[in-house]
Order: sequence, then structure tokens, then C-alpha cells
Amino acid sequence: MSDSGSSYPPADGGQQPPSRGGDYPPYPQGGGAMGGDGRNDATGFFGALFDFSFNSFVTPKIVKLVYILATAALALGVLIFVVAGFAQGIGSGIVALIVVPLVGLVYLAFIRMTLEFYFALVRMSEDINERLPRR
Repeated sequence: MSDSGSSYPPADGGQQPPSRGGDYPPYPQGGGAMGGDGRNDATGFFGALFDFSFNSFVTPKIVKLVYILATAALALGVLIFVVAGFAQGIGSGIVALIVVPLVGLVYLAFIRMTLEFYFALVRMSEDINERLPRR
């Protein structure tokens, strides 16, 4: 215990926040990449797509659509491969019915991880850009 008069935990039962180790501004709570200061909300999809100075990002606006399209294309591909397997014979069809959906799930997981990586990269870039001093 120190002689400064403060004790941990506080007498009122509340908890003290952990030390941040530096004099940083508080983390923005306004929505991060998709909100907060409204910078990217004001720019629509086509505004971000044709922003040749790259002040706004298009990735957060299209990541859902790309994932939906990739999932639909993958499901269609799985269906085509299963039908083609049954067209070759009943044994090939049963093997395709078991193997092809599993391979499709693996591909879908890789697509999801790739999209999440790009989305996280854009969010980090936006967060860093918000914290930099304006010139």
C-alpha cells in the first residue's frame, strides 16, 4: 500500500481502469471504420469508388456483397460438381456428394478469412489515420 491515500481496489467497490502506459487520446467509441466522425458515411459507394485521391475506402462498403456473391458462386459450383458426379455414375455421385461440399466449406472459410483480413486492414488504416495529427 502506498501513502498517497489511494488504495486498490477502491473503497466504493468500483474498479480502477488499467494504466495505458502513455498519454494517448481515448480510443474512439463512435463506430470506427463505418461511423464516428461521419467521414466515410457521407461518401457513397460510387463516391468511394471514384475517389482518385483515396481519402475514403470502398472495401467496408462492398465486403458484404462480395461475400454473398462468393458464397452463391461456391454453392452453384458445388451443385454443378455433385450433378456432374452423378452423371458419371452412382458411385462417383455419392463420393462427390460427400467430398465436394467439404471442399466447398474449406474454400468458403478461406474466402471469409481473406475478406476479414482486407476489412481489418482497412479499419486499422482508418483508425491510424484518425489518430494522426492533421496538417
